[in-house]
Amino acid sequence: MTALTLSTAAVPGLRADAIVIGVAKGSASKPGGPVVAPGAEAVDQAYDGGLAGVLETLGASGAEGEVTKLPAPAGFKAPLVVAVGLGAQPEEDSGYDTEALRKAAGVAARTLAGSKKAAFALPLTDAADAGAVAEGVLLGAYSFDAYKENGKNGKNGKAPLAEAALLGGKPRDKAYKAAVERATAVAEELNRARDLINTPPNDLNPEAFAAIAQAAAKEHGIKVQVLDEKALTKGGYGGILGVGAGSASGPRLVKLSYTSAKAKKHLALVGKGITYDSGGISLKPAGHNETMKCDMSGAAAVFAAVVAAARLGLEVNVTGWLALAENMPSGSATRPGDVLRMYSGKTVEVLNTDAEGRLVLADALWAASAEKPDAIVDVATLTGAMMLALGSRTFGIMANDDAFRSTVHEAAEEVGEPAWPMPLPEHLRKGMDSATADIANMGERMGGGLVAGLFLREFVGEGITWAHLDIAGPAFNEGGPFGYTPKGGTGSAVRTLVRVAELAAAGELG
Repeated sequence: MTALTLSTAAVPGLRADAIVIGVAKGSASKPGGPVVAPGAEAVDQAYDGGLAGVLETLGASGAEGEVTKLPAPAGFKAPLVVAVGLGAQPEEDSGYDTEALRKAAGVAARTLAGSKKAAFALPLTDAADAGAVAEGVLLGAYSFDAYKENGKNGKNGKAPLAEAALLGGKPRDKAYKAAVERATAVAEELNRARDLINTPPNDLNPEAFAAIAQAAAKEHGIKVQVLDEKALTKGGYGGILGVGAGSASGPRLVKLSYTSAKAKKHLALVGKGITYDSGGISLKPAGHNETMKCDMSGAAAVFAAVVAAARLGLEVNVTGWLALAENMPSGSATRPGDVLRMYSGKTVEVLNTDAEGRLVLADALWAASAEKPDAIVDVATLTGAMMLALGSRTFGIMANDDAFRSTVHEAAEEVGEPAWPMPLPEHLRKGMDSATADIANMGERMGGGLVAGLFLREFVGEGITWAHLDIAGPAFNEGGPFGYTPKGGTGSAVRTLVRVAELAAAGELG
């Protein structure tokens, strides 16, 4: 991880490999060329107030994600200035959006891979801005290098940025220090989730995932319970066992319990943890298997969020449920037409073994419901239908309570995770009626993401507030990196879950 420091040092005398400044596009009320953002005054003065003109000559416009490099002015200790686009300049008396700062910091950190130290002179108006920049740096500098021979996986094989100094960050101010500490805890755990998602499935089966969770729980004072195949069989967890039946690697259900002596609320988080999804007997076609190591992204997000809550000492009880299995075809695999008896006692006719995530979640949701939490949020890379509906960067939110759905949506938008509220149309429930069992695991093809949400709702305890996050689109980035988002595992939903936990601690779940 990149080391972070808050600094009040003067920019010209600061020893670093680069100085990062912000540049914005002219606003609607002040159109024109690029605008140098606050924080870069010393650099601008060294250019006799002509920095904006120099940047424009070099082709800079201030567009989001744009990077322009230029030599530092004479007399500066740092040799390089990196100007990063912030997007539209805010109107009078309004600061830059925290997400714009987060993205700009992420782009700069990724651009400076291989550097030992960079000074970030981005516009900071308060502690929230400092936290956003810190988070952007830590997330943007991420690289997954565990399987590289030279141990480097950054840009052009370079190591990640080693150190970042946040200028104007008031190192003695409690609010600024707290914001950076929060950003560090959340980003480190989100990056841990990314590591898990990126780990090849031959090294991350359910047993291995459970062992990692156990080690982290011990480190952070979290109580952990792991149900193996024998315990799952004894308990009657037919959904998890049915999905894992075709694999040589047995399934697991991991329960992580973080408790606070001052807690007044209990939040349960449930994550889909299919460590590899072949589709089972309903085998996926060629071209759809290659990224299926990411099908445990929901469980990774829940794991990271629980550990982050513990590190932050949130005054709320948070229980995480990781429903872990590997979905493989074999002579022992569940077949289309089989009927599974779930942990709830309800029977499910399996019409498609590639609709397996809802089966493991159903058992975990019922187990979570038994503890009567104040709310449950499940997270899953559940349906391709949600990707068709919302694309690759936005996750869908369904819930059995409109106010809670709005709260989760607002939390996601607040932390910079694009999300969209989705309905649970009652008329789609009939499509899952089964002549053989209580319910089928498939319904109408159109609206498949909503059908999956309706299926999960069947396994939420009566009277319990519940939301479902379908992160199938943003969980794994198959394209190039953007903002603070890398190629590969993204850690989608971690920040939303942490924010929901913070709202629960403050009694503001909605």
